[in-house]
Amino acid sequence: MAFDLKRVLKVMLFASNGSLSVKDIQTAITRFHEQATVLPLEESAEGSAEQGASPEAPAAEAAPTEPAEPTLPMPAEDEEFYREVPTLVTAAQVREAMDTIALELKAADSETMLVEGSNGWRLVTHPRLARWVRLLRNEPPPVRLTASSLETMAVVAYRQPVTRAEIEQIRGVSADAGLTKLMERDLVYIVGRADLPGRPIQYGTTEAFLEFVGIKSLDELPASDVLSPRQIDAWLQTSSNPRAAGDADMGLDETEEEQLSLQQANQSETPPASS
Repeated sequence: MAFDLKRVLKVMLFASNGSLSVKDIQTAITRFHEQATVLPLEESAEGSAEQGASPEAPAAEAAPTEPAEPTLPMPAEDEEFYREVPTLVTAAQVREAMDTIALELKAADSETMLVEGSNGWRLVTHPRLARWVRLLRNEPPPVRLTASSLETMAVVAYRQPVTRAEIEQIRGVSADAGLTKLMERDLVYIVGRADLPGRPIQYGTTEAFLEFVGIKSLDELPASDVLSPRQIDAWLQTSSNPRAAGDADMGLDETEEEQLSLQQANQSETPPASS
């Protein structure tokens, strides 16, 4: 049986307590080859020591040794499997094998799913069966975020690092309750303090946020013209310095060279008084 990376990854995923990264897999491959080069040397050293012992030495002078534990011989197919382990497994090979495993689980309508997060891959329970896991662990059902908390989280995700005052100015309402709930759910954390008067606290998203929305990095967030830093800066500046509404804001046609005012229009519609 030749070495099968996909089968090895399945075992590692099953035995892993957390996410399995490419580095973890490559480290395991390196350890295998290190052990493969050390163990034969130990066996040959023991054999040479036995051969070097003089057959004429009296038995009484021989040091007492404990009998070695018997070891079962490795099957021939297993020897071939371990003999063909590559010295290096690339990230592309790992990703290809992981994609194949994920597709196989999906095609078989398996009870588990393979998901990729910011720290690697891991096996998770299918959402339709998650309730049985909660019953086994006697855990309460997850609490859904309110619309207010979702809006606050979106502002933090696109604007981070962001202060509470900026969130409140963008949303127009207080952000204390939303930030508290997001921090309790470990979706938002304190990044630091802004270089502004009073040194206000700045907020950002956590790795749990990436898992919550199902992405590996913030670069995978959908593009948003509304929440982009340039658009928000322009909006904040406009809201701080309001201007008078023009024709475009009122829906009037700006292509006309001359626009009559309301008073001029009324005067033009009033017939001249008869003498």
